[in-house]
Amino acid sequence: MREALLPFQDRVAAGRALGERLAAMQLADPVVLALPRGGVPVGLEVARALHAPLDLLLVRKIGVPWQPELAVGAVMDGGAPVIVVEPRVQAEAGIDRAYIEERAAQELKEIERRRALYLAHRAPEAVSGRTVIVVDDGIATGTTVRAALRGLRKRAPARLVLAVPVAPPETIDDLRAEVDDVVCLAQPSPFGAIGYFYLDFHQLSDDEVIALMRQAPHVAAQEHPAAS
Repeated sequence: MREALLPFQDRVAAGRALGERLAAMQLADPVVLALPRGGVPVGLEVARALHAPLDLLLVRKIGVPWQPELAVGAVMDGGAPVIVVEPRVQAEAGIDRAYIEERAAQELKEIERRRALYLAHRAPEAVSGRTVIVVDDGIATGTTVRAALRGLRKRAPARLVLAVPVAPPETIDDLRAEVDDVVCLAQPSPFGAIGYFYLDFHQLSDDEVIALMRQAPHVAAQEHPAAS
């Protein structure tokens, strides 16, 4: 299938292109989960294209102490939080499990703060037995996305789909084992950074995320009530 032309104008344009590709798949009973902040405008356009509800998927990176941008792992929210560790980074950095678990506990508090801020304690969308589409504005290494996908598997979706506008081919190959389907509009190599492939890649504010999520109920499919 022909790749998307790069760069994307912005996240909205990327989301519309992604939504068009996903709509053609005729996915049954979909729910869209976006990773904030950057994945939210993409996810909203996907939700509109699929006439599906939109929710947030909150995952936090666990950084190496002296190099916070380098992920040694990630943690996903939920009743039973999921921690994913990068064994190579852990071994090379000499980081013990106690540090990872301590940082995970702190990041879970931040996750709860963000859910309250963005969603005002709105109940999460049901995912069990449904087609769950995980959306972000792009993927670089895939550590946080991997944590999200593994956590979602434990919630028994009928079908798990990873959908992003752009990612490096090696990262997509690594993540294929975690999902049933991958939709990635472009896989440039060499990759660099996600922002290289957008004309407008400004950092979204919390207020922008809140405003976007307030639009979500108007596009959510009302025939899918939340599970108890």
